[in-house]
Amino acid sequence: MKIGIVCYPTFGGSGVVATELGLELSKRGHDIHFITYKQPVRLELLSKNVHFHEVHVPEYPLFHYQPYELALSSKLVDMVKLHGIELLHVHYAIPHAYAAYMAQQMLKDEGIYVPIVTTLHGTDITLVGSHPFYKPAVTFSINKSNAVTSVSESLKQDTLRLFNIKKEIEVVPNFIDLEKHQPNFTDCQRSMMALEEERIVTHISNFREVKNIPDVIKVFYNIQREIPAKLMMVGEGPEKEPAEILVEELGISDKVVFLGNSNEIDRILCFSDLFLLPSETESFGLAALEAMASSVPVISSDRGGLPEVNKNGFSGYLSPVGNIKEMTKNALEILKDDDVLAQFKINAQKQSLNFDLHKIVPKYEAIYKETLADCFVK
Repeated sequence: MKIGIVCYPTFGGSGVVATELGLELSKRGHDIHFITYKQPVRLELLSKNVHFHEVHVPEYPLFHYQPYELALSSKLVDMVKLHGIELLHVHYAIPHAYAAYMAQQMLKDEGIYVPIVTTLHGTDITLVGSHPFYKPAVTFSINKSNAVTSVSESLKQDTLRLFNIKKEIEVVPNFIDLEKHQPNFTDCQRSMMALEEERIVTHISNFREVKNIPDVIKVFYNIQREIPAKLMMVGEGPEKEPAEILVEELGISDKVVFLGNSNEIDRILCFSDLFLLPSETESFGLAALEAMASSVPVISSDRGGLPEVNKNGFSGYLSPVGNIKEMTKNALEILKDDDVLAQFKINAQKQSLNFDLHKIVPKYEAIYKETLADCFVK
């Protein structure tokens, strides 16, 4: 199949999943065309089956905000005609599904029909989409898609609750390439991050308010009062500076390292002992899954899709949002005893096997084939 993938090319979960999906599909013989405004961060190597097409948005003084949806629609039309793309898989309802529908209608006028598969990732539904201003566009975009998937059952139910959806939504969870999370670093390299007797606690996110960054620091503050520990804060975003200030106020600057965005997540997780994700909500929790794939147990909130990923008492623990005391207790239960920590590490890796890309990607292939078959019948 010739598949066009539209996604955000950033460090966020949706962009990572879309990129990894495209790369795996290319290994399975499909011709993959990424169409976005910048090369995705994990699209490191193009090949004969992987192509990148940049969407340029011309600057016009007339527009206060440049019309990305218009540029994307036009680019999709051109790429479909030039490369014979058979199906568009768009990640996020707006603006991507909206732009894809406009491209579909323009192509239809020329006798070309390209079906659209839309994957809902979370922010397009729970934050942006639920705003009254965007609600009609999101509802329209989802209902006009030929097939719709959601990365968790929780997000599916949120979508059905917030919008008047007439399409069937199939849950296809996010996935992980377990081969990329096999440790290949030596123990001596761990000393670059912490002393031998220190536990390494990690948090990775885009540092938005929904991630509850202050709770990460407060839980760690309590942990380091009981045992020697270091906290690795990975990522960039609006909550980073307030987090740095809070760390200084608590007097733990020597125990917290802010690493910014990093391309060495595998190295950081390889030496981590615990992952903290106390988010207000997570549509899935890809960061938690990546941690578990690296044998790192997870202390997380119990909101959104997290209970579908992090198995309470097995791969880590779930707690109500904001319950610093309970999260601290659970964290220390894992970290204080070497044998307990070792078992949780084994369990975390076992739990991640449920989301192996070799189990999940074929589900997308089946959706593509079914969608194309339905369009052919029509």
